[in-house]
Amino acid sequence: MEKYGLIGYPLGHSFSIGYFNEKFANEGIDACYVNFELPDIKDLPEVLASNPELRGLNVTIPYKEKVIDYLDELSPEAQAIGAVNVIRIRRKGTKTHLKGYNSDTVGFTQSISPLLERHHKKALILGTGGASKAVDYSLRKLEVETLFVSRTPREGAIGYDDVTPELLQDYKIIVNCTPLGMYPKVEDAPDLPYEAMDKQTLLYDLIYNPDQTAFMSKGRKYGATVKNGLEMLLLQAFVSWDFWHET
Repeated sequence: MEKYGLIGYPLGHSFSIGYFNEKFANEGIDACYVNFELPDIKDLPEVLASNPELRGLNVTIPYKEKVIDYLDELSPEAQAIGAVNVIRIRRKGTKTHLKGYNSDTVGFTQSISPLLERHHKKALILGTGGASKAVDYSLRKLEVETLFVSRTPREGAIGYDDVTPELLQDYKIIVNCTPLGMYPKVEDAPDLPYEAMDKQTLLYDLIYNPDQTAFMSKGRKYGATVKNGLEMLLLQAFVSWDFWHET
């Protein structure tokens, strides 16, 4: 039996294990999907060594960038983004070859594209981790100007105090790539001037649990269009399967 899985920490919020095991059962695929909750990315070689039937992995927080040091090859997109969330595993004799891909960009692009209108020219990206890099790559491909927002402002990223009502007159897209508002801390939300939002504002939250985050609710109150990350997650899952079986 082939095995696939997810690495990250923690993994209590994981969607993938249920999705893939249901897929395998429904399609008669002789495979299973398991979670590998790794307190440290240094544990990855042990996972690979003790699971010789492992053919593919998904990667989630906080290892989308750190995992690159353990890979033999990167897809062009993963190389450009600097983050990986899918690993294809090929074994030949005693050798194991790991190739990293990024399905975040495919899922996000296909999910947000139908919502974009002419006034959506600039986007704020909340967070600076692996997922935010894929979102940045995707939006720039869609010819949307981007600006990162971080708790620790630095070159290329402003702070939350810099997100003023005036700034939101230009930046009509805001994408939350942070865990703020994820279950069980559903009351949390990024610190933004929500009252400056309007019906031209588009809020996209990569979180999918709960269905409507506090970030989305606060924006919707002022007329913003909102969307969570469930569709993106489903699209990523489709693409993961394709990457694992790429020849």
